[in-house]
Amino acid sequence: MSKTQFFDSLKNEIARIDEAAISKRFEHLIEDFNQDEAPKAIIEGREISIFNSNDYLGLRHHNTLKEAEHKASSKLGTGPGAVRFISGSFAIHRQLEKKLAAFHGRDDAMVFSSAFATNLAVIFSLIKGQNKDSLVNGNTLVISDELNHRSIIDGVRLANLESEAKLIFKHLDSNSLAEVLSSNSGKFDRVVIITDGVFSMLGEYQDLKTLRSVIDQYDNKYKEGVLLIVDDCHGVAAFGATGRGTEEVSGAKADVLVGTLGKGFGADGGYVVADQVIIDYLRESAATYIYSNSISPGTAAAAGASLDVIDSEEGKKMLEKLANNVVNLKTQLKDKGFKFAADSIHPIQAVLIGDTTKTRDLTKQMYERGFLVTNINYPVVPKGRDEIRVQLCASHTKEDIADFVQAFSEIAKSLEII
Repeated sequence: MSKTQFFDSLKNEIARIDEAAISKRFEHLIEDFNQDEAPKAIIEGREISIFNSNDYLGLRHHNTLKEAEHKASSKLGTGPGAVRFISGSFAIHRQLEKKLAAFHGRDDAMVFSSAFATNLAVIFSLIKGQNKDSLVNGNTLVISDELNHRSIIDGVRLANLESEAKLIFKHLDSNSLAEVLSSNSGKFDRVVIITDGVFSMLGEYQDLKTLRSVIDQYDNKYKEGVLLIVDDCHGVAAFGATGRGTEEVSGAKADVLVGTLGKGFGADGGYVVADQVIIDYLRESAATYIYSNSISPGTAAAAGASLDVIDSEEGKKMLEKLANNVVNLKTQLKDKGFKFAADSIHPIQAVLIGDTTKTRDLTKQMYERGFLVTNINYPVVPKGRDEIRVQLCASHTKEDIADFVQAFSEIAKSLEII
């Protein structure tokens, strides 16, 4: 059969991925959670402490969210039934969007099935007009931070721009951005700058205030100005005193902010907030919004409840505890002799190991000791920069962190890492 050669090619590619030890398909399957103050996952019948979750505040286990989800699902059903412009839009979707807009101090918001889908649609729609009859021209220069997330990269690729219209600036380097803007002045009608807020590999964050000062210098040098899009999926509901993310920490706002409900908010789905004209345009042009089902009514209700919790005194205490957990972990690991791949103040803490085999062995032995962490190895990171990515949660107790550090350091010593 002619397909045999194609299947052989697929097998060879799978073998290459496995040989590089970057496989994604061998997941640990969570069977249950215990219901203690600091929930632990049940995997293969054992209690496992999770130190690699994006559930930064532990809200997916919060009773308020569970009750809101159950009530909405009982009343409205388990799924949306259709895409929103047909019959899949519920009042609870709009209520959530209004809450998100208010939370971020914007005119309006849109909810998508995922943050990846949000980035694909938002970036494509704002880079180019939808079709040849669109009144929105496509003479756009896109400038991205060189370490942006895959969803941003794919969103830019979808637009199929000429190579000279897709440029990068050096990671977290505003001077590099200024150089790109200066050298391309007069060549394009508008510029779209795209960056992550918090970068998921190292927990670094983009200084939006500095970026904004550069943008302000060059905004009038382009006919339609310079637009800043920020994907802050790891920032919102995890970063800043009130959980407003990178905007709060850096003291400046994006023109278009993409977030997720599936990390710190403890629910699911993606969203975008912006000025009303941008949201209105996206509702008419964003393909993954128009032609894909939205999140379920129950999920929307849970996300709305999450926003209420975060803005309460309880939420402020959660965010404060999360920030304290970060300081606690870093202090203990440094005392044990560990180094970090970046100086992060975010719940993502990348512990530098530097050796591919030892990093994998450390992850495996930590699981055997009852802790789930993620190893990031070459070629995902440069040679000699292999790391263990630790992610903290507000529900981690001091005892959880102490137990983690004890096991981590004992195994690291046995592997001659420290």
